[in-house]
Amino acid sequence: MNRIGIYGSLGRMGQAIVAAMPALEAVHAGGVDAGEDPGPLARECDVLVDFSAPAALDAHLNAALAAGTPIVIGTTGLSPHHHDAIDAAAERIAVLQTGNTSVGVGLVMALVRDAARKLGQEWDIEIVEMHHRDKVDAPSGTALMLGEAAAAGRETTIAETGVQGRAGLVGARARGTIGFSSLRGGTVVGDHNVVFAGNGERIEIGHYAQDRAIFAAGAVKAALWLAGRAPGRYRMDQVLGL
Repeated sequence: MNRIGIYGSLGRMGQAIVAAMPALEAVHAGGVDAGEDPGPLARECDVLVDFSAPAALDAHLNAALAAGTPIVIGTTGLSPHHHDAIDAAAERIAVLQTGNTSVGVGLVMALVRDAARKLGQEWDIEIVEMHHRDKVDAPSGTALMLGEAAAAGRETTIAETGVQGRAGLVGARARGTIGFSSLRGGTVVGDHNVVFAGNGERIEIGHYAQDRAIFAAGAVKAALWLAGRAPGRYRMDQVLGL
């Protein structure tokens, strides 16, 4: 049985991951939270799961590197600097970074990529997401993943085509762009809807999370899959076989 250490163990996701471990035959090796040394835990477990905060990621990656321990990163709101650091770490250890660990979202990404490829530029793409009032980043990591899936279907990137937070007299919608809208309120776990708007018709592909347990179970599955892997940067669709 693989021993899983959790960075951000006292947060909502950290607690949900601990609860999901017994059913998946994983062992909780311990947790680290703000102000605590991440090094000892990295040396005592087979794989790490990080659902903490972007500001802590550098220290957690360094601890994982020093111990040679694989790490699953589910923290969202990451900057280009963080992704560069993840790429560098993946040269020496196995790293899986994702904005969403649910099986359903993995399938939705595949559907969105395929739809964007087949529908073409004549169909406008908008991504609408809603989360609880306490979420600190926007758009959500999942929304960005869905946007990248749509962009990949069109053989482009979000950096080239993404549009966030329209306000004021912004003019007509530019052809080929992928728009994002973020809603916050209540206790919503996570709703995501990808809208393909054509002339006289509309297609919507959605995912609505009702319980954090789906993300927790996916995170544990990802950790168990990643343990013992060769160095490299891995994706959630590889875990799910999609």
